[in-house]
Amino acid sequence: MKKIGILMLMASLFLSSCVSQKKYTELEKNYNKTSSELVDTKAELMKCRIESESRLNALNQQVADLRKDKEKTLEYVENLTVLSKSASDNIKETLTQMGKKDQYIQYIQKAITKRDSMNLALGFKLKSVLKDGFTDEDIQIDVEKTVVYISIADKLLFKSGSHVISNDAKRVLKKVADVIAAQPDLEVMVEGYTDNKPISTSDMKDNWDLSVKRSTSVIRVLQNDFNIQPSRLIAAGRSEYMPLQSNETVEGRARNRRTRIVLMPKLDQFFKLLESKVE
Repeated sequence: MKKIGILMLMASLFLSSCVSQKKYTELEKNYNKTSSELVDTKAELMKCRIESESRLNALNQQVADLRKDKEKTLEYVENLTVLSKSASDNIKETLTQMGKKDQYIQYIQKAITKRDSMNLALGFKLKSVLKDGFTDEDIQIDVEKTVVYISIADKLLFKSGSHVISNDAKRVLKKVADVIAAQPDLEVMVEGYTDNKPISTSDMKDNWDLSVKRSTSVIRVLQNDFNIQPSRLIAAGRSEYMPLQSNETVEGRARNRRTRIVLMPKLDQFFKLLESKVE
């Protein structure tokens, strides 16, 4: 009986020893697993920390770059404001100058319109006093903008090849002189024209001489007989080189032999008209 008890005690101790070893082995296994997981977790944590620090550094760099960009933008805006003000001032000045130029152009247009109107009236006046008893071939009057042209046929003023004015011609020039005297702001140019027939006399070498002498003959009549101020008179000879028609026909040569009286505004008077406030 005593032996049985001893055997049972020994069996109990053996079983108890087996259970403890098994639990120990299991615990050791769990420990090792936990230790491995801890190592992995620490490694992952370190990795996350490194990534976080890297991202933080990148964000800090972005913030710094944004601040620099902001400062540059503010500086650009300030410069742009200065430039805009300068540009605005320049635009205002340009508009002011353009306004002055537009005003001046309007003055010129009004002045020219006024002068054109005056010349049209002058042309009608000349036609009314000169056409009586004369044909269009004898006396032709044209108005071109600021200039009035009075073309008088050669046969009304001179004998063939001569520069001496006939007494009958002075009747025509008297009417012209009356109109000229009433327009003291006009200059008077007298142009002599010839055909292409050669001429050679004791006092005239060619058609240049003839055209100029005819011009000065008319001017002397206007000055000496009708008291037109000589400072207003201009003599010019065109010779044969500005024909109205062909010199191949008798009719053409007759048309080309002419004296043209040009009434034109004095330049100083015209500029005074521009400078005045045209109503």
